[in-house]
Amino acid sequence: MTRQRVLRFGILVWLALVWTLLWGTFSIANLVGGLAVGALIMWLLPLPRVPVEGRVHLWSMLKLIGMGIVYAAQSSAQVAWLALRPGPPPITGVLRCKLGIKSDLVLTLCIDLLNLIPGTMVLEVDQARRVVYVHVLDVGTTKAVDQFYRTTRRLERLFIEAFERDSDWQPAPWHLRDYEYHDQGREDPS
Repeated sequence: MTRQRVLRFGILVWLALVWTLLWGTFSIANLVGGLAVGALIMWLLPLPRVPVEGRVHLWSMLKLIGMGIVYAAQSSAQVAWLALRPGPPPITGVLRCKLGIKSDLVLTLCIDLLNLIPGTMVLEVDQARRVVYVHVLDVGTTKAVDQFYRTTRRLERLFIEAFERDSDWQPAPWHLRDYEYHDQGREDPS
């Protein structure tokens, strides 16, 4: 129960910080107002429980953040070059990538990071099969496609190292429960 209280307190502090930043000036009144508004939001609009099924590894998470920054900068330069270079526009396409990430929370974080990298946008997620369909700005060469898959695989490994190591993995009791429920009424497509 202590972990739940710490999490709720962290959310309250975050909401108060956002409130203070929205007002643009730091004052005790803005901070107290932010705490009051945050508490009201948490009471009226409670968030659903999100299972935490692994452990956070700080060093791996720092490596993940660093690689995310590197990939974003690298992709920004590539997108700028594609926009400024002479010649026809790049060939775009949608690529499918299966991820080995087990947790819905970590899958969402990975998708968010993929969306932050310029030149890529996740269009669809098959949550049950862990497959993402990503629109990629440049798929005109085999080298460009291979670079996308290398980047995605590296991010996947970093997310697993940071949050889902097998030694720390403990699936929540309700993990994949919705899929089992929805699969009961389906007919076999074969």
